Amino acid sequence: MRDGSMTATAEDPSTLRVLDDATRALVRLAAVVSAGTEQAIRDEMSSVHERADAAWVEELLLQSYLFAGFPRALNAMREWRRYEPEVASSEPSDPETRRADGVATCSAVYGSMYERLRQNIRALHPLLDDWMITEGYGKVLSRPALDLGRRELCIVAACAASGQDRQLHSHLHGAMNVGVATSVIDQSLDALADILGPERARAVRLLWARVKGK
Repeated sequence: MRDGSMTATAEDPSTLRVLDDATRALVRLAAVVSAGTEQAIRDEMSSVHERADAAWVEELLLQSYLFAGFPRALNAMREWRRYEPEVASSEPSDPETRRADGVATCSAVYGSMYERLRQNIRALHPLLDDWMITEGYGKVLSRPALDLGRRELCIVAACAASGQDRQLHSHLHGAMNVGVATSVIDQSLDALADILGPERARAVRLLWARVKGK
């Protein structure tokens, strides 16, 4: 496994400008956990174990319950334990910290659209808005063991594979908002082509072209 402490650039570790092998493997795993077969998950798990730091993989699998549901997240983690029996150390945050972290992380992802997002979700149901901030962005996506740029790339992969185009649109923007270079998003989508299949890969590319064109 490779060292998860590496950064995309020496000058600015918050900016992801190169799709390294570890991140590519992580992105592919995110897609198959969300929509692939058990055999596909096993195949990608073997690849990611050789290339990525265990802490990164654990964080991806933990966040997968937000985008793939508990059953797939549990099954994927079970497969991962075949490679890494030991659980990575983890400290839960208190509720106030979760909310503050959630606001900061969600704001970073959505940028100028953050306030509109909060209004729209509250209109659907106030509890969904609360859970989005405290559970999704606070408890899960603000965890420090995996940087936000790579988390967003994995969310893009999950949404692309599962056909969730509204969320895919948002998180393509989100990846750019948190410092992922457009070339890295291009390469990540290329890495998913065989998983998505020709028709779905083409649709995802068209959506990405529209996002880049704005």
